[in-house]
This record gives sequence, C-alpha cells and structure tokens, in this order.
Amino acid sequence: MGLFRTSGILGIAESALEFALAASEEAHPNEYMGFLRGDDASKLGLDDDGTVLTDVLVIPGTESNPVSATVKTSMVPNDMRAAGSIHSHPNGVLKPSDADLATFGRGDVHIIVGYPYGRDDWQAFDSDGSEVDLPVLDVEPPEESFFDFDQADIDAELREEEFDQ
Repeated sequence: MGLFRTSGILGIAESALEFALAASEEAHPNEYMGFLRGDDASKLGLDDDGTVLTDVLVIPGTESNPVSATVKTSMVPNDMRAAGSIHSHPNGVLKPSDADLATFGRGDVHIIVGYPYGRDDWQAFDSDGSEVDLPVLDVEPPEESFFDFDQADIDAELREEEFDQ
C-alpha cells in the first residue's frame, strides 16, 4: 500500500469527507460523483509541505443511476487546485471498476465511498487503482471569496472617481 506523501497529498479535510459521505447517502440508490480540490498545507496552518484535499466540487449536469455517474466534461473547471475525483458505489464495494480505472488518469487521488456511507465506508486510490492511505485531517479550510475585492476597495474607487470629476 502506497502513501501520498511522495506525490504531495497529505490527507483530506474532515469537512470534505463528511460532505462527500452525506452527498453519497443523499444520492442513494444512485451513484454520486464529484471532483476533489486541494489547498497548500501552509494555508491551513500545517507545517508540512504538500496539499490537503479541502473541497468537493459538484459539477452541474452530472447524470447518475445505480451503476454509474456521468459528468459533462465541458462543465469541469480548469482548476490549478484540481486533485482527483470522488464517487460512490451504492452496492458498497470499495474497489474500482474497469470504468472507474479509465477515469482515474486525471488527478493524484480518487476516492470511492460505499453504502452505508459511514465514517469508515470509503477508500482512496492512486491513478493506477492501487489502494493508498489517506489520513483524515482536522483542519479548517480557508474561507474563499468570490471576488478579490471588498467594500472598502469599492468605496476607495468611488472616492477617486468623485475626485477626478
């Protein structure tokens, strides 16, 4: 069994795993599918070098049934923080299928969540489909802002415009 430390993935934030478990349970009996994003460990207050999986992206237009989930690839963001995928197996089997392995090429880690979607009902895999240890970390993901400016920036710009007139 390999470890992710060599590829830079240190673990998954507990909040991201809890989200995926709840989303998988809600989608049951259909499969759930999402993508994983990570943040630099230093942004999370960790002394280690590497990435912590902090987000599960839900892709609009994803279609699922009891044996598969299909993502509209045109809806997947081109994201520098992309780290892998996560999906559920409503039958509870925590092993990748041939179809799963065909999708494991993008990203460093792929997680399968299985019925009944409890705290221990998941397994991480590398891009080749080999099981890997992925620690669950008690970290608080950073708050993200949609815009890179705030009200103070807007007020300052308005004052400049008034001054220029």
